[in-house]
Amino acid sequence: MATNGLPKYADPIYQTAHDEAFSKPLFETIQIVLPPDVSQEDFSLAIEKLEGALGKDAVFTGQDLKEYVDPYEIPESSQERNVPSAAVCPSSVPDLQAVLKVVNEYKIPVWTFSRGKNFGYGGPAPRVSGSIALDLHRMNKVLEVNDKFSYAVVEPGVTFGDLYEYCAKNKLKAWPSTASLGWGSVIGNTLDRGLGFVPTGVHHENIAGMEVVLANGDVVRTGQFAMSNSASSHITKLTFGPTIDGLFLQSNLGIVTKMGVHLTPQPQAYIACSFDVPEFEHIETIVDVFGEMRRNGTLPYMVYVFYIAEWATMFAKHSEWWQGEGPIPDWRLKEMQKDLDAGIWTVKFGLYGPTHIVKAQIEEVQRVVAKDAPAGRLRHKLFTGEDGGLLEATSVDPMYGGVRVGIPSMWNIPMVNYYNSREGSVGAHGAYSPIVPLDGKTVLEWAKTAKAISAEQGFDFLCDFFMHERYAIFVTMLVFDKTNAEQRVGVDKIFHRLFEEGSKRGFAKYRAHLNHMDINAELFDFNNHAYRRFIETLKECLDPNGILSPGKMGIWPQRLKYLRQVE
Repeated sequence: MATNGLPKYADPIYQTAHDEAFSKPLFETIQIVLPPDVSQEDFSLAIEKLEGALGKDAVFTGQDLKEYVDPYEIPESSQERNVPSAAVCPSSVPDLQAVLKVVNEYKIPVWTFSRGKNFGYGGPAPRVSGSIALDLHRMNKVLEVNDKFSYAVVEPGVTFGDLYEYCAKNKLKAWPSTASLGWGSVIGNTLDRGLGFVPTGVHHENIAGMEVVLANGDVVRTGQFAMSNSASSHITKLTFGPTIDGLFLQSNLGIVTKMGVHLTPQPQAYIACSFDVPEFEHIETIVDVFGEMRRNGTLPYMVYVFYIAEWATMFAKHSEWWQGEGPIPDWRLKEMQKDLDAGIWTVKFGLYGPTHIVKAQIEEVQRVVAKDAPAGRLRHKLFTGEDGGLLEATSVDPMYGGVRVGIPSMWNIPMVNYYNSREGSVGAHGAYSPIVPLDGKTVLEWAKTAKAISAEQGFDFLCDFFMHERYAIFVTMLVFDKTNAEQRVGVDKIFHRLFEEGSKRGFAKYRAHLNHMDINAELFDFNNHAYRRFIETLKECLDPNGILSPGKMGIWPQRLKYLRQVE
């Protein structure tokens, strides 16, 4: 189902997955909508000018917009359906500037995305119905990869798969990070504060120099990249004067068209590590023991933790694990630990670097675990380069490597089909993903709360969390069959209960679905929402016509604030 017959991906695996995601919509017909406060006459004139600027093969309307809606939408969520009025696909910065000139003239909002694979958070659909989808996937050049300093410079359409293939083809001594699914945009994921698994896996912390097109078409570069002949454009975050990079993360203040990202230098050795525990309450031990090792430098990189029920989604559907009513009972989860050779909670992490250094690190982990977490099981496997050389990622057994050595895939896509139990079922998911302090008692209490809320609606508790040094991103996955109205209503109720309970505890989501952006932004209420007022002041200065992604993360231009939804 490639738009206008043109595939969106060169890789057939990604293209097939893309086609499948949009192949079974709940609504076969795309509703015809106009941009807010724009007449049909003006809209038609704008489309004519966009076609003149980009060519007709880069402008789409009507039923050609089937790939620009949320593939996981929930009609019962009491929200208006998020549908664009048109879509445009610029291939360059001049193309993009031509688009901005037209939409400014007619005050038509655009909704910007790189690949539109932010599934579970709205995908490519706009926050404001009638916006033009500004699809940057055709801006897809890997502009540079520097072997010595381990950085890349990419455009928005470059996927994790594209960057990996470029490095592999050119035999570069650098491992790019990848998110869980390789079809996503490096820039798009980074701007949304997405995560990977290698040492440079906290993507937004590894930005070094961006190019941004502002609403008026002006182009600004950040950091040392702002100096035309800089020798340090992408090797440092340092700038002269205020640092503005953060203004363009999860933002509608500009459109990022180039980004420098730091990569992981190819290591000599890698140790794949796992630690699992048998009891639900042992999550407290995991958080406190491994959290301390994150903070004191023993474990310098990302630690990933998952619950047994979520791990089970990778191997079979709910109906195959449990034939009874409601969520899988605890006694059956105990049995499944043996079936899957896993704990009720399992920790995965990697150690990277010179062989003697990673060996010393794992020795310290063994000492700490034996002393402070004796109920758990620590397993590890060392991989080293041949003859003391650098380790080839492809030489690591996929069971231990994959995304943890920077090789993209679609490895966890089966999860979305977990509740597919009948012919015609279509898997979908949402998520509640708050920032939670890395304190064992706090995380245990939250896990119990989230598990109970999921069970109230008859759903299994599917969760994982990423342990940073001082906090966790605790993701409760809301998997459902989107053809099942009862399940759609159920996951919507679960989300709002989790949001209510999380908010009471001072938790806020680190990213949000289109329909939840306003309520999450509302939580940041200090001094009458001074943070939001500050950003919206910038918004009025930089984008006086309010054309760039209005409503993104709860930031609205003055003329469209009437669309804000906080209840």
